[in-house]
Amino acid sequence: MATAVLVLHGVNLNLLGTREPAVYGRTSLTAVDRVIKEHARRRGVRVECRQSNHEGQLVDWLQGARAEGFAGVVFNPGAFTHYSIALRDAVAAIDVPVVEVHLSNVHAREEFRSRSVIAAVARGQISGFGPQSYLLGLDALLSLRTTATRARAGR
Repeated sequence: MATAVLVLHGVNLNLLGTREPAVYGRTSLTAVDRVIKEHARRRGVRVECRQSNHEGQLVDWLQGARAEGFAGVVFNPGAFTHYSIALRDAVAAIDVPVVEVHLSNVHAREEFRSRSVIAAVARGQISGFGPQSYLLGLDALLSLRTTATRARAGR
C-alpha cells in the first residue's frame, strides 16, 4: 500500500495567485495542489490537500491524521505560525511527523514572521522556495520514513 501524506494549507492560502503576488507569486492554490500531487505520484505516494482559514478545523485534521491513515503531514499554517498555541499543541500531541513549510522566506520579512510557535514541535521547517517548499517538505517526510525503515532493519 502506498504511503499517504496530508498537506494542510492554513489561513489566507486560498488567496494564492491574487494575494500579494510580489511575495507569494501568481500561482493559485489549485495549481500548487496539482504540482504537489504530481510530485507525490512520481514517488509512489498518495497526497490529500486541504485548506482552511479556521484554526479549529486545522486542529481537527492534525488530530485525525493517523486515524485517516496518513504517515505524515506537510503543514503551512500561514499567519497561525506566529501565534497559534492550539496548532502548536496539536502538532506536539500527534504521533505522525509534521514538516512546517512556507512559500516565502519568513526570516527575511517582518520581524514577527521569523518566530514560529510550530517549529519547536515540527520535525523541521522549510521556507522561501515558493511552491517548491511543499515538494521539499514532502521529500523530507519521505526521507524520515526511509531512515526509520532502515534503522528498524539494522542498516
